[in-house]
Amino acid sequence: MAENKLKHEQIQYLEFLSNDIARAKDFYTKCFGWKFTDYGTGYTAFEGDYVDGGFTIGKPVNGSILVVLYSDDIELSKNKVISHGGTIVQDIFSFPGGKRFQFTDLDGYELAVWSL
Repeated sequence: MAENKLKHEQIQYLEFLSNDIARAKDFYTKCFGWKFTDYGTGYTAFEGDYVDGGFTIGKPVNGSILVVLYSDDIELSKNKVISHGGTIVQDIFSFPGGKRFQFTDLDGYELAVWSL
């Protein structure tokens, strides 16, 4: 983990449950370019430019937290989510400060992507 990612009182690591870690790795690599490091068969850590986290074996529980990702090109991000099997649950909409959409990944987690 790069030192420049360590910001005081900022979310630093996200951990997800997944029924299929290989499938989760494939989805997030293709959609967002995350890099993965496996730690045994039941855990993989991921690293993105501004986020770190991991996936462990377990049953996903939707609705407990909404992870929001930033995109420079919201249409491109939406199209990647769709083409790799994600489901759009709320199409792109405007809000004060930008626009966003929400989707579910292949484990059923709901996430959002926003842009200026």
